[in-house]
Amino acid sequence: MLNPKTLDYLEKLAAHYDELSQKLQDPAVLKNPNETKKTVAERRQIEDLVEAYRDYRKVRAEIEENQTLLAESDPELRALAEEELKTLGGREAEIEKNIQALLVPKDPRDEKNIILEIRAGAGGDEAALFVSDLFRMYSRYSERNRFRVEVLSLSQTGTGGLKEVIALIEGKGAFRRLQYESGVHRVQRVPQTEGSGRIHTSTATVAVLPEAEEVEVEIKPEEIRVDSFRASGPGGQNVNKVESAIRITHLPTGLVVSCQDEKSQHKNRAKGLRVLRARLLDQRQQEQAKEISQARRTQVGTGDRSEKIRTYNFPQSRVTDHRSGVSAHNLEGVLDGDIDQLIEGAINHFQAQASESILQNTPGQ
Repeated sequence: MLNPKTLDYLEKLAAHYDELSQKLQDPAVLKNPNETKKTVAERRQIEDLVEAYRDYRKVRAEIEENQTLLAESDPELRALAEEELKTLGGREAEIEKNIQALLVPKDPRDEKNIILEIRAGAGGDEAALFVSDLFRMYSRYSERNRFRVEVLSLSQTGTGGLKEVIALIEGKGAFRRLQYESGVHRVQRVPQTEGSGRIHTSTATVAVLPEAEEVEVEIKPEEIRVDSFRASGPGGQNVNKVESAIRITHLPTGLVVSCQDEKSQHKNRAKGLRVLRARLLDQRQQEQAKEISQARRTQVGTGDRSEKIRTYNFPQSRVTDHRSGVSAHNLEGVLDGDIDQLIEGAINHFQAQASESILQNTPGQ
């Protein structure tokens, strides 16, 4: 059931919606095209939320009506009421979830592609193997959602792990679905090299950046230094023979991006600039968020990268998200991309925090 503060806010919003509807019947307003347009736009902005609230009120009224029937002496009537309450309870939960989502303003970044960066943390070779596992997990998840994955940069280890991987994930809703994956991921398992069967803990960091368009982040030629060097690692005959790898340094910020996956220096440069734009946009947004959050210590929905967000426990075949409290007991399936339960849990968690923040900062609340 929605809390009293939310209900009070929604009641006032519904009353304001009725006022706007009444205003649109006023001949004086209708004679003024600008005033009419402004009123219609304001009403449309809150229409979905008001409709959801009214649906909620209807369901609550039906729930209360059926709850009174539970006191009836007729067992058949009580049984019908109990069955109806089960259905209504599911409908109520669905509407509440929709209201929580509607309370949070739509993020203009939701439909953007993302730059996914995964790096090994503590744990040496085991951490690098974990990076490989995580990248496979996100790649399989992307396949399930028809997102396209393109590796932009990759650094391998001799043991088959990855020190770092940077990839572009393209698809409608990629940022909306994956934005809260940023943070420290922890794995607990027995490494293959561990003879005594002792469980080791390793970490990897994940960063999810919305891809920046050229119009959003302008990189002037004089602001960057581009150095070329010979690629290293797997790559066939081209490796160490042609200086196709590039390193881009953004002089004003000191940000450095390297790319060596392509045999063409031109393609590596283009990929490197995509990563650099995303990092510059992220840096700008982080700075803005920091300024906004000075008045309140906790940042809502930022997916802070320094935070330990999830633990992958192999002995118990369990994955736990420490923010939402959601646990999945199919670790093998999770690493194969079945992470909808964890993603939905994180989204719901941050939406609830954001809607609570909105209510707290609403005048008159």
